[in-house]
Amino acid sequence: MVFLSKIRQEIMEAAHKHSQVTAQHILFILVFLLCLSPWADAPIALLSGFILTPAIGNPFAHLTHKAAQILLKISVVGLGFGMNLNQALEAGREGFLFTLFSIALTLSAGLWLGRKLGIEFKSSFLISTGTAICGGSAVAALSPLIKANEKQISSALGVVFVLNSAALFIFPIFGNWIHMSQHDFGLWCAIAIHDTSSVVGASAKFGAEALQTATTVKLERALWIIPLSVVTMLFNRKHGGKISFPYFIGFFILAVLFSNYFREYQFFYINLLGLSKKLLVLTMFLIGAGLNLETIKSVGIRPFLQGTILWISISVTSLLVILLLN
Repeated sequence: MVFLSKIRQEIMEAAHKHSQVTAQHILFILVFLLCLSPWADAPIALLSGFILTPAIGNPFAHLTHKAAQILLKISVVGLGFGMNLNQALEAGREGFLFTLFSIALTLSAGLWLGRKLGIEFKSSFLISTGTAICGGSAVAALSPLIKANEKQISSALGVVFVLNSAALFIFPIFGNWIHMSQHDFGLWCAIAIHDTSSVVGASAKFGAEALQTATTVKLERALWIIPLSVVTMLFNRKHGGKISFPYFIGFFILAVLFSNYFREYQFFYINLLGLSKKLLVLTMFLIGAGLNLETIKSVGIRPFLQGTILWISISVTSLLVILLLN
């Protein structure tokens, strides 16, 4: 693993400088590895990372964000080996119009709300697109196209990460409380939770069918980064910029096709699926380790209020639509 090899290099550098590995390094790695144990799931791992960093610091702060992105993509592709192709296609067809409507509604409502709250356009746009499509990935893809500055990007990411983390805990509890079916819960997660990591984490905790529906619809939703990036670039021609294509979604589709057409390797797929779920738990730990109090404080009241109102609105609206139609 790239991340583990970089950790070893970090430890060797620390040992060279201080003649011994610090307790901070050892404790961080120990908790990281404990996330592989059977008792650890995505919410516990996220909370562990969030608590550990303020307590001892993050000795690998310059590695954790990039490592989390890499592990997330690998785990999502691995989950594709556990998907039923027919069910995935059905979920994709059902979720297409729902996704399109929810994105249009969220973007419109977000920009209107940002204007009412007096938030400058670039921050409002990034918060709205992060809520509408796929959280931090949308913010990262669109911020260069509108030439957003570091403060605007940090504000949008802070809002998305805080609310995204809250959703990982709240959604499974609420879904069980109102006795949602796995299919409905997976669809709700895919529409109402920001980042792919928390969508997969929350739905995996609810059940296998919820995970399949949520992953399929969420990745379909993430593809809307491309047309939105094109439109954004056309409105900001003078700024230029490069459109970021989520290539891992293509590998996810290949994994689904391969596992469904070559069924004789089921033992391999089952083990790969188990490994992917554990990698997702590690991903959540790293995300939690990067979600510090400074990030939360830097957001500001009005951007956080915009993101919260928008998130609650799309969560409640999508839930009501799902329950009424099913």
